[in-house]
Amino acid sequence: NLISFSGTGNGEQLYECPMCSLTCTNIKILEEHVDLHLEEGIPLSLECYSGVGGNTRDLELAQQLQTEEDKWQRSEGEKREREEFKKLQRQYGLDNSGGYKQQFLKSMEREVDRGRMQPFEYHKRKADMMESLAFGIDDGKTKTSGVIEALCKYYQNENKDVRRVWLSAGVDHFHSSLGDRGWGCGYRNFQMLLSSLLQNSLYSDCLRDTTLIPSIPKIQSMIEDAWREGFDPHGASHFNNRLHGSKAWIGACEIYSLLTSLRMKCQIIDFHKPTGPMGTHPRLFEWVLHYYSTDNEGGAKVVCTSKPPIYLQHQGHSRTIVGIEEKKNKSLCLLLFDPGCSSQEMQKLLKQNSDGTNLKLLRKFVGSLKEKQYQIVAVDGVLSLEEKAARCRASQVLTSEKIP
Repeated sequence: NLISFSGTGNGEQLYECPMCSLTCTNIKILEEHVDLHLEEGIPLSLECYSGVGGNTRDLELAQQLQTEEDKWQRSEGEKREREEFKKLQRQYGLDNSGGYKQQFLKSMEREVDRGRMQPFEYHKRKADMMESLAFGIDDGKTKTSGVIEALCKYYQNENKDVRRVWLSAGVDHFHSSLGDRGWGCGYRNFQMLLSSLLQNSLYSDCLRDTTLIPSIPKIQSMIEDAWREGFDPHGASHFNNRLHGSKAWIGACEIYSLLTSLRMKCQIIDFHKPTGPMGTHPRLFEWVLHYYSTDNEGGAKVVCTSKPPIYLQHQGHSRTIVGIEEKKNKSLCLLLFDPGCSSQEMQKLLKQNSDGTNLKLLRKFVGSLKEKQYQIVAVDGVLSLEEKAARCRASQVLTSEKIP
């Protein structure tokens, strides 16, 4: 028994709490009081003192304890909020820890420290990277070309289960590098989309100032330019109007703003909830089929369209839709370029084997896309200057159409 006691001058016994030195004359009340101390740190409330001798000193002590407990709770809550905020900043590249250049250099330094890169290679790659950034042009070292053409040849001879297939106009694949690993998927998908647009004469006037694929820092600056024109002020404020020099993730809204600022006629569509069983999105697949098959209805099994690829976004990642298969059983299958897939893997598609096993890198069936929400950005034409201005004004209010 940890409760101590002593006598008073009039013969009463006083019992003292060993934890807060509270004293009273009723042992049962004090035992209950001590139990409250021991129950998982539950703070003592004012009520637990109301029957303890009615002592003013006891009440003041209780108030003091309660005040200190409340202060501690607020402090801990604020600390957790700060930690969560910093965690989110780190996750989305908004923690001022540097951007593409800094990450590229740090990644190479680690490779040298681990013996996986020779110092001479480090200095050569650093020089190449600095030159690339100075000109604002991607170095092309993560690019794979010719996949769409290889797919077209493969499907011409495929007789197993594909009834029809529609393919985008030529698209180069770009994957993440040492400088943007973990956050660069949105920029890499923009590079894929742009690689197709640059080959299409319809968009040559829009892209007269962009004849080569821009580097990631250059794309960041291009998005900032779109914000300065007035596109998506709400989204710009989320990034504090600055992307360049950061590892900030971008999504469908930033891609839409950038393309529209270049006078591309595009739409952003929000598949904001599943439309099929078990959290699937068949309406998304149907939309993609309609996009590719419109104006391409002929009877050919393989339709190599002039349509640009489609930017596909979901929470935490984005990819590029480059085509869609219709199986003989009428099911649909998207063909996706993923920036997380390496050049070595993508190059396997250039030498497609007869059974198409390498196509698992690209194929996504309805049951494979089960995120809660998806957004797509699709380009389909050129805007006049008046139309561009109208879309800029509209983007200040609403930038996406929701599919019911």
